[in-house]
Amino acid sequence: MLQSIDKKYKYFFFGFLFILLSTVNNTNIINSFNFTPKVKNIEVFGLKRDINEEIKYKLEFLKHKNIYNIDKKKIINILNKYSFIDKYKVSKIYPSKIIIHLTETDYLAKTMVNNVKYLVGSNGKLIDVKYAQDKIQLPNIFGNFSGKSFINLIKQINNTNFNYNEVNNFYYFPSKRWDIEMKSNLVIKLPKDNLETSFNKLNKILTNSKLNNSKIIDLRVPGQLIILDE
Repeated sequence: MLQSIDKKYKYFFFGFLFILLSTVNNTNIINSFNFTPKVKNIEVFGLKRDINEEIKYKLEFLKHKNIYNIDKKKIINILNKYSFIDKYKVSKIYPSKIIIHLTETDYLAKTMVNNVKYLVGSNGKLIDVKYAQDKIQLPNIFGNFSGKSFINLIKQINNTNFNYNEVNNFYYFPSKRWDIEMKSNLVIKLPKDNLETSFNKLNKILTNSKLNNSKIIDLRVPGQLIILDE
């Protein structure tokens, strides 16, 4: 009889211990057995070393947190503050590492906004010149343009053989139209639409040696071509 009572107490004790260890409220006990994988290392690659380290420092708050519960949106919100970042890849390497690969945007032009100098990236964003002092030889953009409009222009140029490296200035007008001034001082007046067709036509014109002294090529009117020497 006594042995039977002892067995009941043993079953009761082990059952209680199992419930105690398995309940979600006893996080301290679970953590003491190291059941929760936590972030220990953060690595950032792709940009200049000092920028990588700066971003890594801003992500230090993620350390010692449950890696399964890390919200990537919090990481992305920090990365989006760096306008020169074009692409990023955030990887969780279980059980304890986060790796971030960054790609820097291409710098296409420079401009002034409220008397402040900026670079314009291939991501359409304005970038503080301090991040790319070596890009000051880029063409200028004048006018109240949108990043979307400029990137669309660049896409049309890239679909043709037009030599972007010979561009000195871009001019944007309220009518949502662009002019391009070449390093040779030739001014090209583009239409609002059908830009790729205009650039293909322009390439044929520019290969004609008889037009080397031209000052203005006007492509604004569909089906018409106006060339001025003055």
